[in-house]
Amino acid sequence: MRLLRLVFALAAFAALGTVSAPMASAGAAAGADRALQREASRLLRTPNGPPGIAITVQRGKRRTFLNGGRAIAGTRRRIRSTDHMRIASTAKAFSGAVALRLVERGQLKLSDTIGQRVPSLPKAWQNVTLRQLLNHTSGLPDYIESPETIARLQSDPRGYIPPEDILDGAAKEPLRFPSGSRYQYSNSDNIVVGLMAQSATARSYKRLLGRLVFGPLRLRRTSLPSGFLLPGPYIHGYDIVPGEAPQDVSTFLSMSGPWASGGIASTPGELHQFMRAYAGTKLLGRRIRRQQRRFVRNASSEPLGPGRNDAGLALFRYRMKCGTVYGHTGNLPGYTQFAAASRGGTRSVAVSVNIQTNPEAGDPAVFKRLRKVYGLASCAALARD
Repeated sequence: MRLLRLVFALAAFAALGTVSAPMASAGAAAGADRALQREASRLLRTPNGPPGIAITVQRGKRRTFLNGGRAIAGTRRRIRSTDHMRIASTAKAFSGAVALRLVERGQLKLSDTIGQRVPSLPKAWQNVTLRQLLNHTSGLPDYIESPETIARLQSDPRGYIPPEDILDGAAKEPLRFPSGSRYQYSNSDNIVVGLMAQSATARSYKRLLGRLVFGPLRLRRTSLPSGFLLPGPYIHGYDIVPGEAPQDVSTFLSMSGPWASGGIASTPGELHQFMRAYAGTKLLGRRIRRQQRRFVRNASSEPLGPGRNDAGLALFRYRMKCGTVYGHTGNLPGYTQFAAASRGGTRSVAVSVNIQTNPEAGDPAVFKRLRKVYGLASCAALARD
C-alpha cells in the first residue's frame, strides 16, 4: 500500500531542535531574518514535518546558509550545502534554460511546433509551440497521470525508461484543451522541451545541460542521473506516514522517467546558484529575458509557491507584500524544493526539505507552514539592511 501511495504522490526524529547559523544583520533585514528562523524551527517541530531543512539566503554579496534537523533520520548529521539531493520540478527551469539558450543561438524558435521538431508525437499535438510548452498552455495530458505510467511505476519503479518512451501513455490521450487557450501545469511539457532540444541540435539533453548550463555556471555537483542512485553524500528523502516509522525513499524511483521534467540531482548550494543566474541576468540576454517574463496571470507552480503565482517561460513570478521574486518549486517522493531570485538576481533564496509535501500529498498543515517559510525566506532576501 505504501508503494501505491508513493506512486500516486507523484501526480520520532532525534533532536530536531532549531535552525542553526543565526543571521547577523541590521535594520529591516534583522526582523526578517528572525521571523524566518522562528518559522523554520516551527516547521521542524510540526507533526509529520520534515526531518531536515536547508535554507540559503543571499542579499548582494552576503550569503547565509541555515540548516536544521537532520540530513539522515536517526543520526545527528545536519544538511550541508554540498550534499546531493533530488531537485524535482525545479529541474524544469533547467530545461527552460537549455531551450531559451538555444533560442538565443538561433537553433530553436519559440514558435517552433512539435510537428516541426518531433513529428513522431501524436498528430493532435503537432501545432503546439515551444512557447506553449514552456508556459504550460500546451494542453498536453500529464504523462504521470496516465494509467500506463502508473502501472509501470507500480511494477518497476527503478526501471529505466528511454526518453522517447516516457510519453507513451499520454500519447494515447487527447489534448486537455486547445493549445494556447488556458493554463494547466503538465509534466509532459518539459519532456517534449527536452526532445525538441535534442532534435534541433542532434545532441543528447544530458550533453546540452552540460554545455549550456552546468559548464557555464560551474555546477560541478549537478547532474542528470539515468538510474535510481544518488551521488554521495546525499540528503536522505523520506515518506512520512502518521504512526509509522519514516521510510527512506531517496532511491525509490529511477530518474529516467522524470528526465527533463524533474530528474536532476544537485545540492542546496548549486540549486541556489543556478536560480540566481537563471532568474537574474547571468545566463540569458535581455531580449530572451523579455520573452521569459511574459506571464500568464494567476498560474501557479506545483506545488504552490509563495504569494500570488504567475507563469512565465519555465519561470514563475511570486508577488508578495514585501516584493517580487522569480523562480520555481518542485516535489517528488522524499523532497520538496523552492528556489527564486530578484529580477536582477542580486537577492536570492533556496529552500529544501527532505519530504514530499503539497496540498495533495502528506499533511496539509505541513505544506501550509512550509509555504510560509518560502515567503519569509523570500522577504529576508529582499529586505534592506
